[in-house]
Formats: sequence, structure tokens, C-alpha cells
Amino acid sequence: MVVSSCSLTWTSSYLSHKLNLPHSNHLLRNTTTSSSNNVSCAMETTSSTERHCQRRPLLLGIGALTANLLPANSLLAEEIPDRYRSFVDYEDGYSYIYPSDWKEFDFRAHDSAFKDRYLQLQNVRVRFIPTEKKDIRDLGPMEEVITDLVKHRYTAPNRRPTIYDMQERTIDGKHYYTMEYVLTSRNYASASFTTLAIGNGRYYTLIVGANERRWKKVRDQLKVVADSFRLLDI
Repeated sequence: MVVSSCSLTWTSSYLSHKLNLPHSNHLLRNTTTSSSNNVSCAMETTSSTERHCQRRPLLLGIGALTANLLPANSLLAEEIPDRYRSFVDYEDGYSYIYPSDWKEFDFRAHDSAFKDRYLQLQNVRVRFIPTEKKDIRDLGPMEEVITDLVKHRYTAPNRRPTIYDMQERTIDGKHYYTMEYVLTSRNYASASFTTLAIGNGRYYTLIVGANERRWKKVRDQLKVVADSFRLLDI
């Protein structure tokens, strides 16, 4: 495994594939200027089956990053809500935001994951698998796709699924399915949002959830995460 950190100034022509950016109310669509903005950035070269991103502090020098380094459809081109940070993965073609006080962790078979510092079951994770489909609609009607997933893929034999909501969104011509559901067993229940999307020859799944007992308190916060998922063209 070869790991290298990158130092970027305004003359740089290279931007890390994975960026973990703090909240900002003034992220511009065309250029970004900074005198002392801190951005966490790292590159890591591994095998295709094992990729992990380690981030180190990166100081952006005074100047402007050209617009072609910051695609307009990424979270860099949008305003990040207060108390959230953004995760942007240019190499694997997706981005989302998560609560700023969460920390990164390894979640088996997932490409990225963050969790609450004290409540480990309160977390978000993203995975993807290859597909020949071009769009999430190619899987079939939203109701059929979501019902099949929740009842037959996400639910263990000793758990009972309850689907509360299904939504389809279209952003920049790309389609997303998002569902809200609870999985209940005899001694425990979890509540989650899942967002599905297809692009770049990949079938992406973002899941963000918590203990069902805390759901009323954190639901709105986690819905922001689920709705923030975006595909990036690679």
C-alpha cells in the first residue's frame, strides 16, 4: 500500500479524489478563494478490493481553484448546512453530508462510513456494486424495488420490517429512491433511511440510521444526510 499526502496551492492542477470538507456558508460554484482554509485531504493507492482514505490537514494557499477542478454538481458547489460536513469522493463518483461531530470508521464491505462519537449505532455508510443498469428506474417501479429490498434483503428472519415512506427525487437528471423503515426484533429495533442510485456503472446504497428509541429526536437530522447523496460523473 502506498500512501501519499498532497499539498495544494493556487497553482496546483491536481485535487484529491476524496475530500472531507467542513461547513461553509459561502462555497462558490465557479471559484474558491482562501487565505487559511483548512481542508482534510489524502490519497491512497491500494488494490481494487481494499480502499481506505486517510485524511491529513491540507492548507489551501491564497488564490483561486479553477472551476474544472470543482464540478458544479458536487457538494462543493452547494451550501453545506450548519453543523454538517461534506464527504466528496471523486474517484468513486459520489458525495454526501454528515453531522460535523461524527467521526470516520471502518464498516465492513463499505466504501465510506461515519458514526456518532458516543452512539455507535447512529451512523451513515455507503457501498456500491457493479451493475449494467444505467438508472435506478431500470430496476423497476419504486414501490416494488423498495418493498423487495426491505422485506427480503435488509430483514433477518427474526426481524419484522415496517416501511413508513418512499420518495423519488430527480437532481441534475439523475434519479434517486429514498425509503424510511424500521426493523424490529424481540429485544431491539432500528430505524433507517436508505437512498439508492445508479450511475458510473455502479449501484450505490447509502444507509443512515439509529436506534428506533431515538428516532423521533434524530430523524430530521438524518433525513438531511439521506437527501444529500449525489452521484458525480467519473
